[in-house]
Amino acid sequence: MSAEPLTTPAPARATGPSAAPAPPAAVRAPAAPRTARRLLWALPPVALLAVFFLYPLALVVRQSFQPDAGGTSVQPYADVFASDAFREALWTTVWLALASTAGCLVLGFVLALVIAFVPFPGAKGVAKFIDVFLSFPSFLITLALLFVYGRTGLANGLWTQVTGSADGPFAFLTTPWGVLLAEITYFTPFVMRPLLAAFTQLDTAQLEAAGSLGARAPRIVRQVILPEALPALGAGGSLVLVLCLNEFGIVLFTGAKGVTTLPMLVYSKAILESDYPGACVVAVVNVLISVGLYGLYRVVSRRAGA
Repeated sequence: MSAEPLTTPAPARATGPSAAPAPPAAVRAPAAPRTARRLLWALPPVALLAVFFLYPLALVVRQSFQPDAGGTSVQPYADVFASDAFREALWTTVWLALASTAGCLVLGFVLALVIAFVPFPGAKGVAKFIDVFLSFPSFLITLALLFVYGRTGLANGLWTQVTGSADGPFAFLTTPWGVLLAEITYFTPFVMRPLLAAFTQLDTAQLEAAGSLGARAPRIVRQVILPEALPALGAGGSLVLVLCLNEFGIVLFTGAKGVTTLPMLVYSKAILESDYPGACVVAVVNVLISVGLYGLYRVVSRRAGA
């Protein structure tokens, strides 16, 4: 009789596709604590935004519905919308912003073309100066124009010295045309910056191919460069339009007394007339227009990749 083995061998571990999956090495953390941590980190900036921006804006909106007689009413809106001063300020704001934007688009496109495609010494330095120019305050440009074209500026001084006249012919800075010139001068680099960035991504092989086929410079610009620059033009133009609608310093520093824009009307009603409900109504209208145009700017910028 044969002896049985003292120990029984352990069964072999199953292998192959039918084997049970091994338990995970680490268990993932639940999603709820992660969401709570994110909300905790988001609370401080949201609180600061609410205290320093949303709350004052809410006060302006509330004040626009509170006439001086007391209570809550839409009468301040009816009074402001019925006034000739508001309609004139709205029209002046719109046409100045549109004209300035058009001028910036044309001038910015031409200057960006020259900087990007016409080789000249110092082109890179000019392109870098444009980035620095964007940080300049608007009143500084207006002040520089006053030194050149003001009543006692360089241009009028040179004219009186040459002709012997008592006064010079340059007196347009205190008119809407002076405001228009100042805004175009200041905001043109805001169009040039995205254009120069777009031109750096342009395939130079297309330009060389068009030139080798006999296309002249105007046709190359119209059929090759301009289609590639349209998104950047749209982004820069939308930004300039929003900035021109809210510009206050240029109008104030030119001394154009006959030019009243929406920001100037807010200043006039609040500071000079002490009409705070009316000033808040104009401010709310200005904010709504600006927010709407800023939304358009973001859409265009996203499509342009800016």
